[in-house]
Amino acid sequence: MSQAPDEFDPPFEIIEPTDWRGPVVFNSPHSGKIYPREFLVATRLDLPTLRRSEDCFVDELVAGVVARGYPLMRAHFPRCYIDVNREPYELDPRMFEGRLPSFANTRSMRVAGGLGTVARVVGDAQEIYHQRISVEDALRRIENLYKPYHRTLRRLFTRVHREFGAAMLIDCHSMPSSTGGKDERPRADVVLGDRYGTSCVGAVSETIEETLRDFGLTVSRNKPYAGGFITEHYGNPTAGLHAIQLELNRGLYMDERQFERTAPFDVLAAHVEVLADRLAAIPIEELRPYRAAAE
Repeated sequence: MSQAPDEFDPPFEIIEPTDWRGPVVFNSPHSGKIYPREFLVATRLDLPTLRRSEDCFVDELVAGVVARGYPLMRAHFPRCYIDVNREPYELDPRMFEGRLPSFANTRSMRVAGGLGTVARVVGDAQEIYHQRISVEDALRRIENLYKPYHRTLRRLFTRVHREFGAAMLIDCHSMPSSTGGKDERPRADVVLGDRYGTSCVGAVSETIEETLRDFGLTVSRNKPYAGGFITEHYGNPTAGLHAIQLELNRGLYMDERQFERTAPFDVLAAHVEVLADRLAAIPIEELRPYRAAAE
């Protein structure tokens, strides 16, 4: 793993294919693993505990799609430092010194759970910081990392939409294989979040579900994850913009205690490449804006 630098260089990147084969964009916003030194000084937790919030290896797991003709965007900063799958100012006043902007959303369910744009907790509600941090620090993270990330992702998504007449954003995440409860049922291998059918047309969700089931994986839809800020705000099927969240069970491809890939990693990565091709094969008429399709 990378040692913690004082600055992110770069904070995120787009890996572009040589030949663009279809209207599919992959995004990995939570796989960053570069922890700034000042952040590690401010936290009361050790690095392995912080890393439990990472979508560990997800960017590498889906990286093979680039050679197949589809771009990948990924963050290098960790989600417990700044979470781009939240509203820009979803902030908990209990964790800051100073007054938050009047437009900050301080009452969301995610803020209540300690998982706002700047998280208060990781894992099973373990407090991240020794003491309150400054409002200026939070706002700096939003201005320097959150906003540039979304500007860049939006430009990429718009570019693909302009090139092909429609675009699909596959927002890639991972989930723990277990919540730790004694009586819980086994989690699905994959959870698809399409905001209950509102962030993409049915052909996108159905193609992903059918493809993964063909590989013998168990798939659930929208429970317990229906898609976060990115899925909700980038998906606009009436405009030909489709977004879906892909939540992969970490038990499929890694040792969650040791943060190491396991033998099935390469198999799952190959499945993702096939999935990308099948998404690109969806007839463009099914993805274009509804109004244009009607004409």
